[in-house]
Amino acid sequence: MPQFPPLPSWDSLHPLIIHFPIVLLLLCPLFILISAVLPPPKGAPYMIAALLVLLLGTASLFVAASTGKAAAKLAERGGAMNAVLETHEDLAAETKIVFSELSVILLGMFLLPRVLRRRETRVFSTALPLTFLALYTVGIVFLVNTAHSGGRLVHEFGVHAMVPATAGHAAAPPVAEIDVASGDKP
Repeated sequence: MPQFPPLPSWDSLHPLIIHFPIVLLLLCPLFILISAVLPPPKGAPYMIAALLVLLLGTASLFVAASTGKAAAKLAERGGAMNAVLETHEDLAAETKIVFSELSVILLGMFLLPRVLRRRETRVFSTALPLTFLALYTVGIVFLVNTAHSGGRLVHEFGVHAMVPATAGHAAAPPVAEIDVASGDKP
């Protein structure tokens, strides 16, 4: 009978959490672009969606960074992997700052016409969002570089989440290694 797997510990949640900010923060510009293309009243729902997606993405960045920091405490350190891990941590911290600032800017852009009690004009509905998208590319560069260094940790150095074996599931038997040169098993 299918059942839910046990909840992993905080330090092993990073691989599950990290994909949320990546997807959300890469999706946000699409809503902004749709909002900028549509005339003022019709584009407003897309700007609201963009703002919500950006705020959720930024919040999930903080959760992902927290789980990553917990996971990094368990990672074996040494050599080139240590340098990539430090780069990943530094980029993650910078990415949180950049997207926090972008969130504040977009929130301000959304609230400014309402605070000034002005009707939305093409300046507020098209020019500012397109200018914001130019700034947003900086955030995307940080996000992609952070993800790339995390991918290097996994795919180059074999860093993975430390998930304990559950009581109901036996550990998988070890896989026999094959000597590639001779094709013989040990």
